[in-house]
Amino acid sequence: MIRFIIPLLFVFLWSTGFIFSKLGLPYAEPLSFLALRFSIAAILLVLLISFIRANGKNGWALSWKDVGHSAIAGVLLQAIYLGGVFSSIALGTSAGLSALIVGLQPLLTVVIANLWLKESITVKKLSGIMLGLAGVTLVIVERGHLDGTVTSVGLLLCVASLLAITIGSVYQKRFCSGIPLLPSVTIQYIASVVFLLPLALRFETLQFNWAPVFIFTLVWLVLVLSLGAVFILMWLIQQGEAGRVATLFYLVPPVVALEAWVLFDEKFSVSILVGTVMCIAGVAVVMLETPSQKAETRNN
Repeated sequence: MIRFIIPLLFVFLWSTGFIFSKLGLPYAEPLSFLALRFSIAAILLVLLISFIRANGKNGWALSWKDVGHSAIAGVLLQAIYLGGVFSSIALGTSAGLSALIVGLQPLLTVVIANLWLKESITVKKLSGIMLGLAGVTLVIVERGHLDGTVTSVGLLLCVASLLAITIGSVYQKRFCSGIPLLPSVTIQYIASVVFLLPLALRFETLQFNWAPVFIFTLVWLVLVLSLGAVFILMWLIQQGEAGRVATLFYLVPPVVALEAWVLFDEKFSVSILVGTVMCIAGVAVVMLETPSQKAETRNN
């Protein structure tokens, strides 16, 4: 049962990031917002680690090699991925087009994981991935978010985000699976702040409008996303194939569409419902693949 509950919990928590980012971005510039969010998350995790160690928990010392791998994974999965998407949207790229480009992640992850981690590409897995891609495309197009100002810089930022989360997921599986999650994620956030802060100082003002909505949004994104959802994601990557975990991201746009319908009265049509069902079916095909089926490779 936990095999199904935890992935679904991750999808729900991750989807709320798009909703609360929409609420918070009017009060802060994207890179500044992310640098602040990651800074608070890192401070909380350092305090938590200090408290746990003070109560007798040892064995969490990381080698410099572990620190380096965690830092690289963090910059890819946190700083470049989110920074690229948010900055692209700030430049005028529509949220739908950004989501559509980043939505190629599961397909690209399967290819890279096959080449790098020797994970198999079965006909069933590939069919599920393509079905999910078709479903998420239908959802995004139907929501009518493919308009907006498309610039070459905005598109490059979206592509950078796509490559970052794809390579980051495979890198996390390859080099960070044996590293304890709590200190590893802490290093990821510290590295992300070190990466983002100079960019925010160079291109932004580092000013925030501390309205109640912004404060609530920041608290949610730190506690629920940066701590809760990210830890679940790292755990899922440790427990399963990178390609299989990546397919969960197909479920995020339909869930966001449903949440936006409830919270913001955005349209939720029959086409969105059909796309949602296609996404669920595609993810189910991949997630329910048996070990014996995984032995079949693309060469069979």
